Parts: sequence; C-alpha cells; structure tokens
Amino acid sequence: MKRPCLFLWLAFTILYSCNDVGQSNALRVSSDSPGYRRIPEWPQLPKGYLLGDPSGIGIDKEENIIVFHRASKKWPVLFPFSSAVIPENTVLLLDRITGEIKGEWGSGLFVMPHSLTVDKDDNIWVTDVGLHQVLKFDHNGKLLMTLGVAGAPGADSLHFNRPTDVAVASDGSFYVSDGYRNSRVVKFSPLGKYLLSWGTKGNGDSQFDIPHGLDLDDGGNVYVADRENSRIQIFDPNGKFIGAWRDKRFGKIYTIRFDKKKQHLICSDYVTNYITPKGSDIMIFDLRGRLVARFGRSGNYGGPICRYHCLIPDDDGNIYVGDILNDRLQKFQRLPTARNR
Repeated sequence: MKRPCLFLWLAFTILYSCNDVGQSNALRVSSDSPGYRRIPEWPQLPKGYLLGDPSGIGIDKEENIIVFHRASKKWPVLFPFSSAVIPENTVLLLDRITGEIKGEWGSGLFVMPHSLTVDKDDNIWVTDVGLHQVLKFDHNGKLLMTLGVAGAPGADSLHFNRPTDVAVASDGSFYVSDGYRNSRVVKFSPLGKYLLSWGTKGNGDSQFDIPHGLDLDDGGNVYVADRENSRIQIFDPNGKFIGAWRDKRFGKIYTIRFDKKKQHLICSDYVTNYITPKGSDIMIFDLRGRLVARFGRSGNYGGPICRYHCLIPDDDGNIYVGDILNDRLQKFQRLPTARNR
C-alpha cells in the first residue's frame, strides 16, 4: 500500500469510528425475543487508565469479568509484530455490576494478546498471536502450562501460527483455533498432549479462512467462527463435520460463546464497505441455528460504530463485549421478554 493510500485509509477509519449512529433502544426478532440495553456507565475505570484493544473477555465463577487487552501496543497495519513484550498489565478483573477494577496482572508477559477463556476451575487460558503460544494461568496469574514455541511459528503438533482462541471441555481436554496462518483446529488432552487436528484453508466443509474463535456445547460439539467465510461450522468432539450456519445477514464472524444457562449461541460479526467500517452485530441463536435476537449496526443502541472482537454472557443473560475499534468495553443488559413481563 502506498503512503497516500495509507493516509486515506487512516482518515476514513478515524472519521467513521467516531461517527454516532442513530439507533433504537433494542431490536427484537419477535415479541418473545429478548431485547438489550447498553449500560453507559459501565465500566468504571480510573481517569486516565490505559485500556488498549480489548481482544479477549471471560467470566469466572463469582461472575467477575476478566479482560485481556493490549494496553499501549497496537496491531500493526503493514509491518510484522514487534517482539517487545507489553510493559503494562494486560489482564483486568472487573466487577460485573459496578464495572470497577478488582485486580490486574500480566505486565511483561505478552507480545500481542488475542483471546481469553476461563475454564470451570477458574483457570485463565490466553492466546498470544505474537508469541504463537497458548498459555494457561491460575486465577491469580501463576503460569500453569505453555503450548507452542515462543516466537517460532509452525504447523506441527508442537507449534502454532498465530493461534486465536481456546475452548475447554468438561473433561479438561481443550481445543485451539489456529488461526491466522494454519486454518485448523487442534485438540489436546488435559495435560497438553497433542491428540488430533483438522482443517485446511478454503471455503468447503471442514475448511477455514481464519478460524477466529470457537466454543463447545453441552454435548462437546465444537462450534467454530470461520471468520472470512462468514459462517459458523459445527463438528463433533473428534472433528467430524456436522454442519454449518450461513446467512446473508452475517458479516465476518469474530467470536462465539455459549450461554449454557439459556442454551443459546452468541456471536459477533463485523462488516466493512471496502475501507469504511459499518460495524458489528451481536446475534443470538438457539441450538437449531434459528436467530433469537440481533442488535448492533442493524438498528440497536446509541453510540459509535464498533468492532466487537470478543464477548461473554453472565448468568442473567447480560452480555459484555470488547470493541477494538474504539478501545472500550460495553455491557448490554438483557430486558424482559413480552412473555415474562
């Protein structure tokens, strides 16, 4: 990209990321679908707090919101990642009600944070696309497991190439979406032993064009956000293809998380018109792939155009999201359905 084109791209990005869109309070698919209201006062961060791109988000057993963010580091547009670690804390613990900081850690550990997953034992799993690694920590930030070789991309059982997400099964085995370069999903034992992998680059069944996120349903089936193919692919625990959800309304699918209490799949997408960002939707599906609710760019809440990179629901059905276009966090409160009023 030539320098004038780069300046033009940056100008459009700044202009449209700050553009306020007129939106209704909540979009419902039907009278019985849930609506959502953005809580403008959440979170409550100290004045001047350096919140970088919030690329990963999870929730622990006490329903604290845990955020993985990039602090002072930015994703390079044209150049390779710098190998320098981020000097600031990058893992943030927030009260889900007040949005106040309850703790933070992670300084000097990461090169380019990407995703965060909290397992049933409150361990915290993160992916770092700059290090090409998956790391498991306890709740207080003690390192428990490392997979991948720092700074060494690869496509075998010991290496990743910009891994994007982790999903942990009830038996402790786990899956990694790998990712920006390898276009595969890798399964490991609870102790981190390589078990199997599947996927190649493409748009056919069991192929991916940036598997950007993944999660598991109660049966252990694997749902993969096939980002550039604008679809969700579904596999059994051994990687056998089950099906795919496609819809003309989908943009690039960035993240998916299960609301296990309500048995819904929640995902976010992102749409651009060439260099102009149009924004993200949050879409909620039942397990048959039927759209239950949808809000965001398509008639939602007041606020700037957003790029939702990560999300997590709490037990009340509220949804917390990380917006990497505006470096901010948002909370959407679930409203009563017509049936439950």
